[in-house]
Amino acid sequence: MTSTDENAYKGFTAEERAAMKDHAKERKKAARRSTRAEKAAEALRDVLAKIAEMDERDRVMAERVHAVVTATAPELEPKLWYGMPAYALNGKLVCHFQSMAKFKTRFATLGFSDQAKLDEGAMWATGFALTEVTPEVEERIAALVTRALS
Repeated sequence: MTSTDENAYKGFTAEERAAMKDHAKERKKAARRSTRAEKAAEALRDVLAKIAEMDERDRVMAERVHAVVTATAPELEPKLWYGMPAYALNGKLVCHFQSMAKFKTRFATLGFSDQAKLDEGAMWATGFALTEVTPEVEERIAALVTRALS
């Protein structure tokens, strides 16, 4: 098999580089905060500011996801993760919202980390595509978050 120009590795995309830069900024900012309460308050402000920056369709979904996650599991701490709204338990990421605009996809994503207890036999989903957040979708998100923490 020979390599062609179209198959050659071209490095990270601009979106991937931006996400890595976001993550580096987030880590530096978190290291500068002093008390746990200050960290939590600033992290929440950062998440809400990131949601407010999103285009309308992503923002509406992110606002609903944020409301459902924080109401369902108030013990989860909002934080930014690679520039995306995310929710952690004891500093470990449990779930995150990825906007459509983040990587120019046709749907947003609600993703879960390996900390989420969604195990279902030998194979289970950890990412869910979102095109809108309806009351039925809100119920599914709440159930997934509850199960993730069980």
